[in-house]
Amino acid sequence: MNITKTGMFSIVGRPNVGKSTLLNALAGQKIAITSSKPQTTRSRISAIVNRDNTQYIFMDTPGFHKPRTVLGDFMVKVVEQSIPDADGIILVVEPRAAGVQEEQLIKNIEASGVPCILVINKIDTLKNKESLLEVISDYAPRLDFHAVIPVSARTKEGIDILNSEIESLTVEGEALFPEDMVSDQPEKMIIAEIIREKALRLLDREVPHGIAVEIELFEEQENGIIEISAVIYVEKQSHKGIVIGRQGAMLKAIGEQARADIEKLFGTKVFLQTWVKVKEGWRNNRFFMRNFGYEQD
Repeated sequence: MNITKTGMFSIVGRPNVGKSTLLNALAGQKIAITSSKPQTTRSRISAIVNRDNTQYIFMDTPGFHKPRTVLGDFMVKVVEQSIPDADGIILVVEPRAAGVQEEQLIKNIEASGVPCILVINKIDTLKNKESLLEVISDYAPRLDFHAVIPVSARTKEGIDILNSEIESLTVEGEALFPEDMVSDQPEKMIIAEIIREKALRLLDREVPHGIAVEIELFEEQENGIIEISAVIYVEKQSHKGIVIGRQGAMLKAIGEQARADIEKLFGTKVFLQTWVKVKEGWRNNRFFMRNFGYEQD
């Protein structure tokens, strides 16, 4: 494919509005992990899509929130730095009036001068879609949006229309990434995120925010089987038992679900071993954060 146009698009919004689900819908495959819990995404994750001589780079960002930890500060900084770097911003909101997070994001977007597409997500949850008019009326005076598009990232309703508007913001240029790349994330980071996703989905509400995953071994054997050793870190000793579960049942379930996704990703058999360790207060420790891939220069 002869790439003649490119476009970098930052997907921003408050936590849990469906940014990662939207990224996966735009990419046509699973790139970012998803869960019903807020702050699932912790760093910027890019999906690379080549279509019709155009390379699109979609950047999923953490939910914009009021930080309470060093990790939270890092996540907010990722969002703020992703806005001026882009050719276009995709501001994702729920079908309701703007809140404090949206107001601050809109101020940042306006200051950057980067064109912005407003995406009103989760329209599949509306009983009366006429209520969208009220949401649009609330947002319209706040910024001169390039377009306002209601979508359902889950059902993919409205994604074709969104793609058309995104295409109009691309610019002439050569490919920024090799054409066989689908993400800018290293393999170890993708695997760690898959394991964390399974923990987020299977564990109770309080534990997952204190979870990090480190891949200690990633090795392809001569027979084609990939051997992986992963450590799941928690912040409290009491959480270690919850992650392991009764007779190891929870840890086994996390491992089984993660292995299935990893095998699908690499197209080969995977031998996955997992352990659980305690790193108290790691979310406020920059050394630990760097080890887990949550620090940038």
